[in-house]
Amino acid sequence: MSVVCHIRYQIDPFKRAQFETYARAWLDIIPACGGEMIGYFLPHEGSNDIAHALIGFDSLAAYEAYRARLRGDPRGVANFAFAERERLILREQRCFLRKVTP
Repeated sequence: MSVVCHIRYQIDPFKRAQFETYARAWLDIIPACGGEMIGYFLPHEGSNDIAHALIGFDSLAAYEAYRARLRGDPRGVANFAFAERERLILREQRCFLRKVTP
């Protein structure tokens, strides 16, 4: 893994349980589509409307291939539709990180 996609979600704080259902579904879907699932992280203390996801890839090209597979995966499509229908996610930001090595 040389690249990590960090997704920062602003969620509806009254729909945290539904967001957890959404996040839990990705735990199986993402690896099946080629991503290395590092984890989803939900609000615990402090802010009640910010969640995070970390997904690893060998390269940005691997990420692009994963995104193409994800758009064609029936479970992925259904999970995206669930989030949209339930209006769980108010804002989503992505950035790509690399690990600092000695």
